Amino acid sequence: MNLPSLIVPISEEHIEGFHKCLDSVARERRFLAFTEAPSLDSARQFVLSNIENDVPQFVALHGEEVIGWCDVSPMTEEGFAHCGRLGMGVHQDFRGQGIGTQLLAQAMEKSREKGLERIELEVYGSNESAIRFYERAGFVVEGVKKKGRKLDGEYDDVVQMAVFI
Repeated sequence: MNLPSLIVPISEEHIEGFHKCLDSVARERRFLAFTEAPSLDSARQFVLSNIENDVPQFVALHGEEVIGWCDVSPMTEEGFAHCGRLGMGVHQDFRGQGIGTQLLAQAMEKSREKGLERIELEVYGSNESAIRFYERAGFVVEGVKKKGRKLDGEYDDVVQMAVFI
């Protein structure tokens, strides 16, 4: 049975599922800055802090399973409080179904409501589908760190993108 995905604000009950999904995407070694999820305790602290501070963070659910996430962490330094940093991922079994688009739309809307004006992200140059995805959402390339990542002996550019919302 193919249940429709549901996009909801993250809650405490989603922490373990979020951690599991994050770890799955990280272990693909292609999309995130880390190659495995931080500890469950670290993930729990991150999520609980986001909930407490009303940070835009959403998860996609397939039944009870967390299959994707999107968060925009506001910057706190003076002069940068209008900016947020995007983090997101979708479990490989659920990509290409519009889940990322729904997650990003919810996170951007909540970011706008919270007073953020700019959302920034970094994506690997080899991840051309993600770059096109972000461009369709209005993000523009602002810079490239040539050979900014070296993993398993392979270099990859780090593409810096942003959107004003």
